[in-house]
Amino acid sequence: MGERYKESREDGMHALRHFYASVLLDLGENVKAVSTYLRHADPGFTLRAYTHLIPTSETRTRKAVDALYREARRRPTAQ
Repeated sequence: MGERYKESREDGMHALRHFYASVLLDLGENVKAVSTYLRHADPGFTLRAYTHLIPTSETRTRKAVDALYREARRRPTAQ
């Protein structure tokens, strides 16, 4: 019989949970929701563990202003 595969933190469920949280936070899901999805007892833990993945305020602001200008260019000008 072969040896049973032993999961490490880099593989398996831990890696899958980290990937899941990373994707959600990168797409803008709020930390409290992600904490609930991961069943963390404290959203503060989620924030401490994944804060490096949350887009900065500067990034969100830049994207919002860019989207505003893109939309303004699409609209016909009133004459």
